[in-house]
Amino acid sequence: MYQHFKAIADASNLPIIIYNIPGRVVVEMTPETMLRLAEHPNIIGVKECTSLANMAYLIEHRPEEFLIYTGEDGDAFHAMNLGADGVISVASHTNGDEMFEMLDAIEHNDIKKAAAIQRKFIPKVNALFSYPSPAPVKAVLNYMGFAAGPTRLPLVPAPEEDAKRIIKVVVDGDYEATKETVKGVLRPDY
Repeated sequence: MYQHFKAIADASNLPIIIYNIPGRVVVEMTPETMLRLAEHPNIIGVKECTSLANMAYLIEHRPEEFLIYTGEDGDAFHAMNLGADGVISVASHTNGDEMFEMLDAIEHNDIKKAAAIQRKFIPKVNALFSYPSPAPVKAVLNYMGFAAGPTRLPLVPAPEEDAKRIIKVVVDGDYEATKETVKGVLRPDY
């Protein structure tokens, strides 16, 4: 893993943020490997989608200028309070105001307000990940009038009835629809 990302960084004229998402690629880069890569002058950060424990370790041991973002919307509150630099978000495409308000509250040390926002935000995040991404977010964006288009194979859209419930949760905050549709975040089990 180290040699692969080092070769890319050596060949690129652009700064690189590594995307550590074992749920998509079936391989988890260890924090130790990430920290070795963080020493490369062309690797400026990571979008970390493993665990909060790994994120905390990276934050504690990173080089000063190395950026650490969570890629897990549901972990944004915790990641920011651990010292992450931000979130590279799916949910902010549909609920950006809520995400901003929560991050702003954290920035101003209003943890109770941020936590209250996060608690209401979690069902929406779960809805957006109740089918393989990006099917739910495309359904919501298309409903909101943004031309996100359909999914492309091998991904397929969420079934129409489930898409309607996802929209009710994400757009309207309909928690009855949450009970019917959203059992939690869909994560591949490798």
